[in-house]
Amino acid sequence: MVLRNRVRELRERHGLTQEQMAKNMGVSRQTIISIEAGRYNPSLQLAYKLAHAFGCIIEEVFDFTDLEGGMNDE
Repeated sequence: MVLRNRVRELRERHGLTQEQMAKNMGVSRQTIISIEAGRYNPSLQLAYKLAHAFGCIIEEVFDFTDLEGGMNDE
């Protein structure tokens, strides 16, 4: 399952293009496009870098509530 996210919203709020965001993150523009479209789950490291760039915590950028089994299942 792919995480829902606010990457596009936050990127635009910060006045960044997909190309600028990709360069800042050290990834391709296609990676940013795929994350924004919900076709790709970033690595934990990339998710952290994105959140940090937006001045957020990861949970403010990515929605984990729809993951199979939920977050609190043991």
